[in-house]
Amino acid sequence: MAPKKQVIKPRNGGEWTEARYRSFITSALRSASRRWPPKYSALKAALVGRKENKKTGKLAQHYKCAVCVKEFVANDVQVDHIYPVVDPKVGFVSWDKYIENMYCEEVGFQILCLSCHKEKTLSEKLERKTK
Repeated sequence: MAPKKQVIKPRNGGEWTEARYRSFITSALRSASRRWPPKYSALKAALVGRKENKKTGKLAQHYKCAVCVKEFVANDVQVDHIYPVVDPKVGFVSWDKYIENMYCEEVGFQILCLSCHKEKTLSEKLERKTK
């Protein structure tokens, strides 16, 4: 039987692997991006007005999906990066590039309905697997 390979844990006083460290930083940056003002500017730009929500019968803000061009309530849309934060063809390059892509300006965002967002995410995932 071959001896077990020792995993070097250079982060957090030897407690974390490089992968755990990267996961922690990615999570922290994504969490902070929820408060990034250009995301809300993009959402506001896609606003079409208050209309009756077909599910509840109440007035609700409706937004236009950039792909299918249908209108949806806020719970049924997502703010999406037009260009992926990590390019599926190239992969992770550097933290500087990751942060630059994550915190883009309003023109770098689009509003997508849940189904269009799911489709876009799936295509990026498949592209990532074929690189």
